[in-house]
Amino acid sequence: MDTQHPEQQYLELLRDILANGSEKKDHNTGMGLKSVFGRQIRFDLSKGFPLLTTKRVYWKGVLHELLWFLSGSSNIKYLVDNEVHIWDDYPYKSYKKISDKKEVPSLTQQEFIQKIKEDSSFAEKWGDLPKIYGELWRRWPAKNGRTIDQISWIIGELKAYPHRKHHVFSVWNPEYLYSMALPGEALSFPLCHILVHFNVSDNKLSCQLYQRSADMFLGVPFNIGSYALLTQIIAHVCGYEVGEFVHTFGDAHIYANHFEQVNEQLTREPKQFPTLTIDPNIRDIDSIKPEHIHLEGYDPHPTLKADLTVAGGFNEDDRIDFTKKN
Repeated sequence: MDTQHPEQQYLELLRDILANGSEKKDHNTGMGLKSVFGRQIRFDLSKGFPLLTTKRVYWKGVLHELLWFLSGSSNIKYLVDNEVHIWDDYPYKSYKKISDKKEVPSLTQQEFIQKIKEDSSFAEKWGDLPKIYGELWRRWPAKNGRTIDQISWIIGELKAYPHRKHHVFSVWNPEYLYSMALPGEALSFPLCHILVHFNVSDNKLSCQLYQRSADMFLGVPFNIGSYALLTQIIAHVCGYEVGEFVHTFGDAHIYANHFEQVNEQLTREPKQFPTLTIDPNIRDIDSIKPEHIHLEGYDPHPTLKADLTVAGGFNEDDRIDFTKKN
């Protein structure tokens, strides 16, 4: 019988990257990193909710971000209003590019976020991140101006055809990515967790996430919590038990300015995972609110702070002439 704590998979991957990872630099920031390619970890959700315990994971952020995605919104105002600031950097980065040209007033990031909170018109114009996760989950842009609600489709298909193999949704839309996009239309921020596949076996719902780019110290613990929560919510509204969350990585990396914190984390022993329950009276995904989701028994090791590397994205200066040929 395997008695290894499931969090050890994550810790072993950190050790693998530090020991065997290729040394690279982020093209956007120049930050050094070590990375490996093609790894996988998995968690049995019936045995506890995988909010990692060797450091405190920001549960409020996990919860509000996922509900933000599920709302279909692409504007950070909901997060800002709830004092969740994990997406502040990206719209401010876009605003600052324009303010540096003297086309809009210069604001610090703190001033920018405060204005998002207080000024709805400003938030509507500058707080939006078009073609981000929530919009593509719930309002994928299709021809003839219609939109596709991938989440509603997934739920309907899982209920009606549980044994089929097509329960997939994606955010990888080439029309708006890198030099595949028309000039000026490419996203300037990265979409990292890009494909989600659900499966029903023995009345249990499992989920596999493919994450093309994975910041293993700051981002991945958050992503594990987010997609485990999504799996549990979808299972709840469809009437299934929970199965596994399977996390598949493309480029799994640790930034150089996180090495010290990772080494500290690796000295810690995992603790028992918490449990997560959802109000049994809520069966419609659009009715779920933060107060309907209850996390109990979360007793992690202390927080390990580190700076976010606002990495990746697309710069028009890097464009390869693809659109004229296609």
